[in-house]
Amino acid sequence: MASVKNDMRLFSGIAMSPGIAVGRLQVVDRQSPAVEAYSVEHECIDAEIERLRSAIEQTRSELEAIRTRLAENAGSDHLIFIETHLLIMSDDRLFSESAAIIESARINAEGALRRTLHKYREFFAGIEDAYLRERISDVEAVVERILRTMTGQVQAPISAEHGQTIVVAHDLMPADVLQMDKTRIIGMVTEAGGRTTHAAILARAFRLPAVAGIDDVADLAYDHAPAILDGSSGTLILNPDQATFRRYLKLKQRYEYDEQALLKSAALPSLTLDGHRIELKGNVEVPEEGAFVLSHGGEGVGLYRTEMLFMNRLEMPEEDEQYRIYSAMQQAVAPHPLTIRTLDAGGDKLLAGIPLSVEQNPAMGMRAIRLALAMPDEFKKQLRAILRVSINGPTRIMFPMISGLDELRRARALLDEAKEELATAGIPFDGDIQAGIMVEIPSAVTLADLLAREADFFSVGTNDLIQYSLAVDRSNEQLAPMYQPLHPAVLRSLRRVVEAAHRAGIPACICGEMAGDPLFLPILLGLGFDELSMNATSIPRVKQMVRRCSRERAAEIANACFSFATAAEIEAFLKQQIAIHFQTGRE
Repeated sequence: MASVKNDMRLFSGIAMSPGIAVGRLQVVDRQSPAVEAYSVEHECIDAEIERLRSAIEQTRSELEAIRTRLAENAGSDHLIFIETHLLIMSDDRLFSESAAIIESARINAEGALRRTLHKYREFFAGIEDAYLRERISDVEAVVERILRTMTGQVQAPISAEHGQTIVVAHDLMPADVLQMDKTRIIGMVTEAGGRTTHAAILARAFRLPAVAGIDDVADLAYDHAPAILDGSSGTLILNPDQATFRRYLKLKQRYEYDEQALLKSAALPSLTLDGHRIELKGNVEVPEEGAFVLSHGGEGVGLYRTEMLFMNRLEMPEEDEQYRIYSAMQQAVAPHPLTIRTLDAGGDKLLAGIPLSVEQNPAMGMRAIRLALAMPDEFKKQLRAILRVSINGPTRIMFPMISGLDELRRARALLDEAKEELATAGIPFDGDIQAGIMVEIPSAVTLADLLAREADFFSVGTNDLIQYSLAVDRSNEQLAPMYQPLHPAVLRSLRRVVEAAHRAGIPACICGEMAGDPLFLPILLGLGFDELSMNATSIPRVKQMVRRCSRERAAEIANACFSFATAAEIEAFLKQQIAIHFQTGRE
């Protein structure tokens, strides 16, 4: 969306990575190659299939060369994104399904590859989880590279034409970001993408302001235009007038000052004014994010999502492969604790290696712990890999989407079997490893007192708990106003979970999006949660707020919230209390 003021143009998009960049745009060609499907004669089918095979092999070789070069020049950090694309190309389905289209439809290789990509897009579009839904970007990146190989369009690394460059493109792939000269390129803008794409994760890791979702911004008419990029609000301003330029220079200075101040306090303990300690941890998807969590003051990982390891592959990963990845994550956050969530997939997050039928209501279907219990041998591979990692440092296991005691007991029984198998093989592990549960279903809230007797910790997944409690699809834009974290029913559920956990003597944690939003901190702190796990960039500001208030005062605020009848009333009250009690304090 764009608005115009004289020659100045303002665009609004998706905030991918915070920060303010002031420089000039450089439009780079990252558009999809222009290819058309056309008919081929029967005698040319074998040649088209061979052309496809050759293009895939050549593209794989090019990516392997990029991986080698990056490893030599910058070390192994972030290479998992390149390896993910190599993994997709090693999956024979991309070739075999496209080859089958060449044979059945008698069309050229490029057209067949496009049809295969369209099929994948339709599948991923039906996935509810935003992070996994955006993994289609990995498949798209691979297909685009193959098509460029087939059409002879070389895609060279992006080099800045001048200092203080803000790169603009239709889309940017991990390889683009990894090969950028970060001393000259100070920001990124794309037409496609979102907060959970790999490019966004890398932008945050490299502290590059980034905005996505701005239609038609990669227009050559904007090339070299002076620009201001605000990655915190998702705003791009072209040809800023003097007043706007001066205002954003001050905002940039203020932002950088605040960030430096926050990061300086990152190493400070997360203690309230009355000495109560609350652990702040990070939510991560890949090992490369571990160092980012620690540098922002995190005390380990409260949620390690393992789904990425299972995506875009025909066969489930073996135990040793999982062990290597989990070990890399543990090393990244050592000596701090690591909480590994077992596979939360299936239904709306259907994995290719798991033969399941399409479900009408995947959000309530065969997913998460239900799916794991339905394939015990594969589940135990993951459990054994986690157990093997546990001997090297503090590790916890977290079972997702537990709805009752039966599921928890079956999961723990398989965990005991995995322990016995490792013990028999003489492989060491932490015999006292903690196994907790995600509380994200209303039934788990209702049964919290019973579950607390047999779980080692609770971690509330607020995203799903809100969705299931309020019967609101959080991906449905029409229902967005009804997705209310401060709904009185949600707050009563949170209170019930904390009380049940503490009566049983186990920790109560939060790993959903509520944990990282300062607006909710007084309630979560006041209710008595022991640990909050969030996006790494949120940790410093939440820690600052923790250090500015007493637990006693936060409890008074939280209790007062239960006297209000609507989310709007609670929000207004919270904002008032934050302004009074959380703006100043010990630093």
